[in-house]
Amino acid sequence: MVRINSTIKPIEILLVEDDVDNAELTMETLREGRVRNRIRWVEDGEEAMAVLRREGAHASAPRPDLILLDLQMPRMSGLEVLAEIKQHPDWKRIPVVIMTSSNAEKDLLAAYDRHANCYITKPLDMDKFMEVVRSIEDFWLTVVRLPAA
Repeated sequence: MVRINSTIKPIEILLVEDDVDNAELTMETLREGRVRNRIRWVEDGEEAMAVLRREGAHASAPRPDLILLDLQMPRMSGLEVLAEIKQHPDWKRIPVVIMTSSNAEKDLLAAYDRHANCYITKPLDMDKFMEVVRSIEDFWLTVVRLPAA
């Protein structure tokens, strides 16, 4: 959890995932975890940018403490979103975890070239997928110290 002015607030997670099943499983797994968090799920990169810009329906959206980002999405790819996040002075310190089904070396290199904080290939097996999400929670939400907004 993030400590702000000696008060502990829930971790704000932005999940950017166009696959409904993966999104629901990720959210369910994180909600069962031991760290208090609030998850905002969007289905494409343009909506993710609207959350970060606090536009339209997302005008009151909190700044995310962590972004879980898929690569292959409609309208705006994860790599485009990642590049925009890491070039923006207010967002570049938000950790971005790439969660993708792509094993392609070109995608891995492109993500790290755009300053992804880590790259995870989603397992096809549901139990292994949940294990990966739990490991993300363990590392990013309990081990790592996240910057305050």
